[in-house]
Amino acid sequence: MTTKSGAGLGEMIRTWRDRLPPSAAALPVGPARRAAGLRREELAELAGISVDYLVRLEQGRATTPSAPVVASLARALQLTSAERDHLYRLANLISPAEGTIPDQIPPGVHRVLTRLGDVAVAVFAADWRLIWWNRSWAALLGDPSTSPPELRNFARDRFPVSVGPARLALWPVAEQDSDATDAAVVSDLRRATGRFHADTRLAGLIRELSAGNQRFAELWATGTVATHREDHKTIEHPSVGPVTVDCDVLTDGDSELKIVVMTAVPGSEDETKLRLTGVVGHPNPTNSPTQVGD
Repeated sequence: MTTKSGAGLGEMIRTWRDRLPPSAAALPVGPARRAAGLRREELAELAGISVDYLVRLEQGRATTPSAPVVASLARALQLTSAERDHLYRLANLISPAEGTIPDQIPPGVHRVLTRLGDVAVAVFAADWRLIWWNRSWAALLGDPSTSPPELRNFARDRFPVSVGPARLALWPVAEQDSDATDAAVVSDLRRATGRFHADTRLAGLIRELSAGNQRFAELWATGTVATHREDHKTIEHPSVGPVTVDCDVLTDGDSELKIVVMTAVPGSEDETKLRLTGVVGHPNPTNSPTQVGD
């Protein structure tokens, strides 16, 4: 079943209006009052909109309120940050909280990551900047701490604008379908520009890659919007030889963090090699095998 654009907006406004007691909005509560929450007239006055327009919103006859109207309704209804963001999305608007890319890993996510044991895992921000990795990741692909934080970016490695060494994987990595990986990364970045429209770091990255890499510019021009979810890679590890792994990308819903997990087929020779990388470690170890994003 499909729903029309804006479906659910009016229902949520009514739900939030009904739950807000008049006392919370500093309104008098008389003995003859039947409504437990705010009346339409009261909410309209608090939000600075007409009662007629509020009625049309609640009845689904108006589905595209402006950003200022949504902001006023969120304040009048005393919504939490998560509820405010939901209201914006129901109105087909970008939430103010979605303007810039966050680099912080939520405590719960970090707790799970640290309990994954010897699984090779890393976390990227929405613009594919690497912000965290574990020892197993460094053992498999090389320690990224040898590169400046601003250059630890998967998109920069995929679409270099100048001749130089890769910043993330320190030895050769081949994908099962390189063209598909390129297209997936570019379309994922385009999706990020819609979510994080005010992020200057993302905008600068897009400009730089568009101007300096023809392959990126061609893929960007297609306008495709999608997410990068999985891949299959072979890493030419200098100590254990080629290791073929499954690369799965999990996304944190709130901040669009990309949790990238590298695993091998259970019981395979690749799984044995993958474990061996953790034993031999980094061929050129540094003082910082595990890095939390700057």
